[in-house]
Amino acid sequence: MSKQSNNRQQLYSDDYFEKGHWGLKIWQTLVGLFGWVCVIVPIVTTVLSFWAAYHPHVLHLWSYNEGIFEIKFIGIILLFSFAVVSLFAVGMTIIQNRKRDRVVEQWPTFNPINQRKREDQLEKFMDDRFGNREFREHVRHYQVKPEQNLDTDQIHQLYEQHDLNDLDE
Repeated sequence: MSKQSNNRQQLYSDDYFEKGHWGLKIWQTLVGLFGWVCVIVPIVTTVLSFWAAYHPHVLHLWSYNEGIFEIKFIGIILLFSFAVVSLFAVGMTIIQNRKRDRVVEQWPTFNPINQRKREDQLEKFMDDRFGNREFREHVRHYQVKPEQNLDTDQIHQLYEQHDLNDLDE
């Protein structure tokens, strides 16, 4: 084994996939198969019964008129729901594409010179407030003192002090 594979940490375990535990494997497999049977049998029964109402050569499991009516009704509801969801999805796609064409793809949506200045000012502010970048990115635990908390609009005020607010232009 390589050193790297020895250092890997196992984050989960499942007795089903480990060696042994045959009783557990058999029990969970039977429960899984029973669950699938409980899903598949009603679907097959319903499809065969609906199909048999229109084709006499198909096996008739049940042929209640109320059941056939109910299946048709649910089909109409599902078809209507699909149509509404499709219209909504297509409409939202068109709206988003138009919005993207109007707003996002305009170049530039911000002043790139001011953006660089904002990044520099913000970096300087964070260095003064919380320590240098290397310290902030490599510290494992840091407790912020109450006086270090930022006010709601403190960054906005910082930009305004240095005349870097693009929103006012």
